Amino acid sequence: MSIIYNSQTSTYVMWMHIDSSDYQEAKAGVATSATICGDYSYLGSSRPLGFESRDIGLFKVHILDDYESPAMYKSNGIYFMFGSSMTGKILLSTLLLWTTADIKTIGWNANDNVYSTATSLSGPWSGWNKFAAPGSNTYYSQTTAVVSINGVLMYMGDRWEPNNLMSSTYIWLPLTISGTTATMDNRNSWIINPSAGTWSPAPAETVTEAEAKTNTLTGSAIIVSCSGCSGYQAVGWLGGSGNGALKFPSIASSASTTTTIRIQQENGDTEQRYGNVTVNGVSNIVAFLPSRNGNTPGTSVLTVPLKKGSANVIKFEAYNGGYVADIDQLILPSS
Repeated sequence: MSIIYNSQTSTYVMWMHIDSSDYQEAKAGVATSATICGDYSYLGSSRPLGFESRDIGLFKVHILDDYESPAMYKSNGIYFMFGSSMTGKILLSTLLLWTTADIKTIGWNANDNVYSTATSLSGPWSGWNKFAAPGSNTYYSQTTAVVSINGVLMYMGDRWEPNNLMSSTYIWLPLTISGTTATMDNRNSWIINPSAGTWSPAPAETVTEAEAKTNTLTGSAIIVSCSGCSGYQAVGWLGGSGNGALKFPSIASSASTTTTIRIQQENGDTEQRYGNVTVNGVSNIVAFLPSRNGNTPGTSVLTVPLKKGSANVIKFEAYNGGYVADIDQLILPSS
């Protein structure tokens, strides 16, 4: 789904993927609104120029401006088109002779995404180049959008989970363009300053294992095996009828500040679990999405105030009697 502003009609126009459960309808839908937040009036759907339409990107042309839209950006007179190794090459199939057999080989899964450049939208376009580390499958994602935030380019990628759509997530990473070259590194976290138009790497992080001997396990909580977890262990059987609970009694912070905690967790169910996570006595309800394959931990985040020193207490326990995800570790900024 993408939204673009029509300055001639003072209208926000939403384009979206319209499809059937078997993905055979393959149409582009359109809705309009006088405000960005809606309500939107649905106008209908069609196949543009008779072709199937699924993932959608928009590109709005201005004079003397930078340009950004899903999967396209213009910098210093150069157009950059970003896409997955399948959908991106379909866009220029007439130029690169991308075949149906090629498409079936790749499928809809994450892959090494690519980009092409040109000085005109009508081409000629360059050959395709990878912008993330080769073999990384673009850090397990496919291109959704490239946007500029006051000059900071940000890649937005979706992590498509076709067997469990609710566990599909996104990643946002800083993207670098120099001349006709685009590059992107993987980062667990990074800091953007929108007003200054700058970004910086996140500070060093402190990792605390859930199974550490300094932590307290009560009720049904036990240390369980987890082949994808750090140390191959996690703390499981939290919540539920056994009222399992896990307490981290001495989380350190270098200052009294609000910070974001990354919770590495493993949820082998097909639906999300919930947990009551108390931080220094303040309750927070946290959702834990299903893990990718049942043994690869996912990440939930919690932004909370911490006190200076090492006496911060974080406790995981049941929410409404349900089971919490298995907890692998907590990751906090060191400063």
